Amino acid sequence: NSDATTIYLDGSEVVIETTGLPNHETVYWGEGNDLYKEEPDVDRTPSIMSSNNNATTIRVDATPDLTGSTVATQLNTIGIAVSGASIFNDQEGGGALDQAAASLDWTGAHIGPGVYHYHLEPKAFTNDDENLVGILLDGVFLYGRKCTSTGTYPTDLDASGGHTTATQYTDGEEDYHYHIINELYSTTGSYLAFAGPYQGY
Repeated sequence: NSDATTIYLDGSEVVIETTGLPNHETVYWGEGNDLYKEEPDVDRTPSIMSSNNNATTIRVDATPDLTGSTVATQLNTIGIAVSGASIFNDQEGGGALDQAAASLDWTGAHIGPGVYHYHLEPKAFTNDDENLVGILLDGVFLYGRKCTSTGTYPTDLDASGGHTTATQYTDGEEDYHYHIINELYSTTGSYLAFAGPYQGY
């Protein structure tokens, strides 16, 4: 979402500045906004997009270090999606995501604490496919549930949902990347965006 993000190289790091405002419909835009989507089954959190400062800046290594130890994800932003909004892990305020499942919109996101973010497969731009989802804080890209190199669900993923193959953006070169793991999450009937751990620190 070029309207939301500014991306540039600063030495050995890539800097991503984002307004955090996605370019797709959701109930969290609030009535009156052109991107407002009525979702009567969503137990919406009190905030709407326009009343919050969703802006975030992350810095990631241009070349992720895949030789070190894995690192657990933390609460809050763990990556930036192609929509410009944040990606969070599988926790909600230190507890299980199940406790907030009712507040998630049609694309696996809600607002809290003050930031619109995805916990689940963001169906606004990836739905059972190989589309690029975003980039995580370790500099590794996250893709949808399928792999472009085979056209189907990858079977060689590590504990983070990662493997090394060519993608639609690597001109035939193999590159380590993550996928949304093709395993249904609990009672939501959806798929976690990313639970971790990071591999690229």
